[in-house]
This record gives sequence, C-alpha cells and structure tokens, in this order.
Amino acid sequence: MMNKLGLILRGDMPKIQRLLSTATSPAKATSQSKPYIVGEPSGPTMKCEVPGPQSKSLLADLSKIQSMDSVHFFADYDKSLGNYIVDVDGNEMLDMFTQISSVPIGYNHPALLSAFDSPSAMRVLVNRPALGVYPGADWAQKLRDVMLSAAPPGLDQVTTMMCGSCSNENAFKLMHFKYMEKLREGRTFTAEEMESCMINQAPGTPNLSVLSFHGGFHGRTIASLACTHSKYIHKIDVPLPNWPVSDFPRYKYPLEENIRENEEEDNRCLALAEEAIANSGNNGCPITGVIVEPIQAEGGDHHGSNKWFQGLQQICKKYDIVYLIDEVQTGGGPTGKMWCHEWFDLEDSPDIVTFSKKMLTGGLYHKPELRPKQPWRIFNTWVGDPGKLILLDAVLKTIKKDDLLGNTLATGDILLSGLKDLESRFPQYLKNTRGRGTFCAIDCDTGARRDDVLAKLRSLGVHAGGCGEAAIRLRPALIFQPWHAHIFLQKLEDVLLAQ
Repeated sequence: MMNKLGLILRGDMPKIQRLLSTATSPAKATSQSKPYIVGEPSGPTMKCEVPGPQSKSLLADLSKIQSMDSVHFFADYDKSLGNYIVDVDGNEMLDMFTQISSVPIGYNHPALLSAFDSPSAMRVLVNRPALGVYPGADWAQKLRDVMLSAAPPGLDQVTTMMCGSCSNENAFKLMHFKYMEKLREGRTFTAEEMESCMINQAPGTPNLSVLSFHGGFHGRTIASLACTHSKYIHKIDVPLPNWPVSDFPRYKYPLEENIRENEEEDNRCLALAEEAIANSGNNGCPITGVIVEPIQAEGGDHHGSNKWFQGLQQICKKYDIVYLIDEVQTGGGPTGKMWCHEWFDLEDSPDIVTFSKKMLTGGLYHKPELRPKQPWRIFNTWVGDPGKLILLDAVLKTIKKDDLLGNTLATGDILLSGLKDLESRFPQYLKNTRGRGTFCAIDCDTGARRDDVLAKLRSLGVHAGGCGEAAIRLRPALIFQPWHAHIFLQKLEDVLLAQ
C-alpha cells in the first residue's frame, strides 16, 4: 500500500491551502518581486531519490581513497543557481542548509562569477602570498575597505584566518597573552619561561583555561574542540585539556508565556558561570576568557536572551577576562543584522568576535589592547587569503545594493510565523519555534521524527539540516525571499500531513 507521502507526491490527495496566517502581508513583503538571480528555478524539480544513482556511484569511487561517509549527495555546481542546489542526478532542490550556512548570496551569483574578471584580481589568485611576511602593497587598504567596512561596532583590529577553528584558536591565544602580560607586569620573558615552554612545562607553558558552555560548538582543532560540547563523535578518543564548562540557558517556549521561568534560567546560568570563573584560580587553572555563540547552532539552535549576554559581559569585566563571541555561523547577515550580537544591546562591544562561513574567510576582530606585543605570536603561513577578500567585497556590496539584510528580516518574519502556525496545527510533532531573521529552527518530538521529516522534505525537493537532539535548522542564503519561504512551508506541511 502506498503511504500518504507517496499519495502527495502523485498528487492524488486534494490540495490543502496554507492558512492566511502564513501568507505574505503587505507590511512585511519586500519590494523585490523577482528572484535576485535571473534564471533561478521557480520551484523544486525531483527526478529520483536522493542520493540518486550518480551520487551513489561517485561516493563509492570517493570511498576508495577517502573515508567521508558524511556525504549526503554530490552536487552539480555548474547547474546550481540562486537558492537552488542541483545534484548530479538532476534534482533541483531548494537549499535551506547552504553548505552548513556558508553560502551568502546564493549559487553562481553574477557578482561573484565576475569578481576575478580583471587581470589584477586573477594575479591575486595565482600569486597567493604569505601575508604575515610578504603582503601585497594594497593589503592594508583591502583590510580597511573590505574587512573593516563590515566590522562589528567598536572593533577596529582584524586578522584574517583560514577557518572558524583556527580563528578561535588564535583568539584563545590573545586571551592567554593578556592574562600573562598582566601577571608579568610588563617585564620581558625570563630564560626559565623560554626554556620550559619548549617542553610544554611551567612556567613557560602556564595552566590556563577558557570557559565554554554545554551545547556549544567552536571547532575541531584541539583548543576549539575542548570548548565544543555538542556531539560525542566530535570529541571521543581525542586527548583534550580539562577546561571548565558551564550551562547555557535552555528556555521554555513560547517565550512570552514563560517570562518568569526563563528569567530564573538566565539567573541560574549566570551564577554558574561566575562561580566557575571566581573559583578557577583556586582550582589551579585560571579562566582567561569566555567563548559563547550568539545562537548555539550545532548544539540545537539554543538562543540566549539579551540579559544573558549582557550578564556574561558584566561578569567578564568584573574579573578582567576576555569576552569572545563566536559568530562563525551567525555572522554575515542571516539574523537580519551583520552580526547577531548587535541584537543584544551590549553596553560595550565584545573583546573579540570570530567569523568564517558567510564571510568567506575566517578571522577575528578584536580591541586594540589585545594586540600581541611581539611578532610571530598570531601567525601562520597564509594568515588568510586575499582572493577571499575579493569575493567578500562583492558580497558586501551586493548586500548593501540589494538591501539583503532587510530582505532577510522580512522573509524571516514570514518563515517564523509559518513555523509557529504549523506548530499550532501539529503540536504532536512540532514545538519550540525560534529564530532571528531566517536563522530559524523548530524541534520535532523525537530525533527519529526529525530525521524522517528531513528525508521526506528532501524527497519533495527541499534540502534542510538538523542539529541538536531533534531540531530542524534552517540556513538559507541572504537572497531567500518570501515565496521561497512559502515553498518550504508548504512542503513541510505536506510531510507533516503524511506522518
């Protein structure tokens, strides 16, 4: 017997119209009435299951030389366009995961395809410099024109890196440098410090730590992995420093109906964080800084309130430690602001903000007082890639020209209200709708249901992602528009009706 989903795919069931509550309202609709990229498909088109035969064949070939069982399918990047990713079997899917939230303005955007048209831009690609020792003559100006034009308010120092993990690793170094500089009271390194650090012993290798939070994800290199607490498979069998971890708030939804309980949760978590910091010196491993995501993305799309983030900043100031906000997944506009922490009404800018993904280059912004006082301390061969700044420059100009932050806010309102509507009609399957901009998520009642919903969404031509125990996470590009939201909401409704 064909199941309900099969009936929907064949079109044998009557069409159920979406409720007016999820329709685009004139007040929220953007002025853009056409796709931002000409030629984008008008909707998903599915030719076979995903992964299809071509993807399976390519994975079998890849598996002969590389263990990468995480591959979902192989993409055809010549045919992918705008909000649609096309796989090698010809399936055109609305992409709401976008390479784990790292595609800023869609596939094959003309502004990016033309970014290397000039001979000078091509030479940047061909002659990749070791930027820490041999930068090009225009490098400082490029950093000002591109990186600092997008900098979080209050931060005027920037160092580019290759990825989010190495951005956080080097941010941790700045935390430790500050602490040790304060301890030394301005004196130079002693001979004992210089000799002992070469064999990873004190005093040259001090026992210091960074405070992180349950559910956080900050990377897969050693120090970043020590601060990661989302899935066991990331960490098991890897020797890591025994750094402290505290609780990130877990709210009850809807927020407006649980104000008192959620305020108590903020207070509880802030008290735990302060206790860990205050006691760290007595425990023989002083905490030099705190790392926190504006939204715990990999760990389940857990949000924190303004009070939570403001309170953390006040605690860091009280104990004179570094406040690092990891914007690797939230930075670059998906919450409707360039940086998610801009929503938090902080009394001052964070001390460090790390980034990657939609920014196309990794790196860290920081305050001037955190500049290392000696050369070679924040360094690697490449220290970023000037070619990525050429692409980012095109992205930032497109965001401004097309008001993509405004589009993200407007479309995000539609997406969030549609998810809330579905939650109200399918409470047995869905709960805890939350989001900022199009950076949205909703929980299923079980992890097995979430996995089933994602698989069936993909069979209907929508590629979304999961995170945490049972969350569906949505990470579309900044060119994701109201009608794309309606396509997704209708497909999700179809899947829920077939449960």
